[in-house]
Amino acid sequence: MNALFKPLHLKLLLGVFLLFFVLGMTALYAVKIEFHSFENKAQEKLYLQLIAELRCVKCQNQNLAESNAELAKDMREKAYELIIKGGSRDDVVNYMTARYGDFVLYKPPFKMQTLLLWVGPPIFLFLSLLMLFRLIRNQKNQPIEKLSETDRDSVRDLLTSNKEK
Repeated sequence: MNALFKPLHLKLLLGVFLLFFVLGMTALYAVKIEFHSFENKAQEKLYLQLIAELRCVKCQNQNLAESNAELAKDMREKAYELIIKGGSRDDVVNYMTARYGDFVLYKPPFKMQTLLLWVGPPIFLFLSLLMLFRLIRNQKNQPIEKLSETDRDSVRDLLTSNKEK
């Protein structure tokens, strides 16, 4: 009887362990849903637009609406508070940029600190095209090297073998 009990006991213990493991894994993927009540549809629309336009400074490639980071949650809460208190879009954006810098914006304003972001890509494209143009022009001006006698024979052999097929 003792021999029958041990495998059953181990299977039961393993089953309980797997159950807790699976339940624990589902808790990792549980989504926290935030509920906000607004006085009117315009405030709700403004809030949804802002959290879609502002970047999570921790995640860097997600907006506030997509991010599950605690910092993004705090930023969403602050945006909600400012909108409920009657703040405009500019008020929320000014608060976020004053606190987190221009990085919070997907489209930073054109100023001295962001000059390289705006001017850098066109300059890089122009320089790349200029280098490509010069490379092509220099290749046209270089004479084609003459083939050696053995290379000429091998090319002739290749051409004649292709004609026969």
